Amino acid sequence: MAAVGLSSFSVLAEVGEPEKEDLKFGFIKLTDMAPLAIAYEKGYFEDEGLYVTLEAQANWKVLLDGVIDGQLDGAHMLAGQPLGATIGFGTQAHIITAFSMDLNGNGITVSNEIWEEMQQYVEKDKDGKPIHPIKADSLKPVVESFKDAGEAFKMGMVFPVSTHNYELRYWLAAGGLHPGYYAPHKGDTSGQIDADVLLSVTPPPQMPSTMEARTIFGYCVGEPWNQQAVFKGIGVPVITDYEIWKNNPEKVFGVSNEWAEENPNTHIRVVRAMIRAAYWLDEDNNANRKAAVKILSKSTYVGADEEVIANSMTGTFEYEKGDKREVPDFNVFFRYFATYPYYSDAVWYLTQMRRWGQIPDAKPNSWYMDTAKKVYRPDIYAKAAQSLIDEGVMKAVDFPKFDTETGFRTPQTDFIDDITFDGTKPNEYLEQFEIGLKGNTKL
Repeated sequence: MAAVGLSSFSVLAEVGEPEKEDLKFGFIKLTDMAPLAIAYEKGYFEDEGLYVTLEAQANWKVLLDGVIDGQLDGAHMLAGQPLGATIGFGTQAHIITAFSMDLNGNGITVSNEIWEEMQQYVEKDKDGKPIHPIKADSLKPVVESFKDAGEAFKMGMVFPVSTHNYELRYWLAAGGLHPGYYAPHKGDTSGQIDADVLLSVTPPPQMPSTMEARTIFGYCVGEPWNQQAVFKGIGVPVITDYEIWKNNPEKVFGVSNEWAEENPNTHIRVVRAMIRAAYWLDEDNNANRKAAVKILSKSTYVGADEEVIANSMTGTFEYEKGDKREVPDFNVFFRYFATYPYYSDAVWYLTQMRRWGQIPDAKPNSWYMDTAKKVYRPDIYAKAAQSLIDEGVMKAVDFPKFDTETGFRTPQTDFIDDITFDGTKPNEYLEQFEIGLKGNTKL
């Protein structure tokens, strides 16, 4: 694909005065809301002349509705939410993002009962420790034994258009387990058609207790709710999303398109503050993470014990109790251009919506491109970043080269099933999967 610059800049990308100074942003109690908390606590919002209130929301739907009806000016969102809303899966509204909040950060946990069964199928090293990544191949015989006994195998994820849903589905399908289809055109939004494993929505903080009650046998969620299962002794995280898709995009900061058009300077200033916060979080090889953990443990933010939050935020991850391993990139907030809203990230989410039936009909490649560009706004991001560079606050080397950046990553190969993703060829990508909709297939 030819390199076409997203934007051209004057020597100084000046930022105008904010149209709106008093702002309210929503978030869910997860560690990846950190850029918002840090931008607030470090005074980066105030540096931009913005007076921000951060408010925890009950669940992802309430949060999205708040942005749509104007009660919230913006929010920490699932990357699939602006896309799902814009194409009309669920609530219809044009939501955009000009800032990607993080990479990685999720895990898949199973109950002690399931782990006990899985272990006989998991490869071990000479010391008897499980060899990672653990594939869903080791879960398949357990699911089949449940089926033989007439018991449904249920797992939780946080929302139909969440990364967690798509990552869990990806992992299951790569191991030969069908995670089920959606059929919105038939009024079926359960996502359980033809499923070997029944997936349903569970709010993140309720995941451990829901699994403990045996309502679900496992779940995919962000931190600290995988590590919480380890601390409570009720479950074992078997894989991180870093092992499913290395450096995958996770959350975004979303606003309504209408709000963005009415408040362009405010929007750029919000993005500037959050870029600085993300940089602080990853600065000097995560040197600030302990301070970040202390902030996030406050009841106004995540409200979990510092020790639980620190397990993943400081570059380690505990699988079984005592099996703590180095995972320095479990949470990435700035490096690897993590904050840049790549069109190809948007395309990947759209391919998964198509794969599992949330998009019931075949779409040409051009539709994926047009939708990505309608929702993901690297042009706004580039203005914010360039202004920070021009002011000497940030360095150009920390960002993509805006004059040549296309918004599409080079084809990515670091998936658990070794399938390559090229964001410029979504339909060709879908053709590679054995399980899932592709081509003109329609339920």
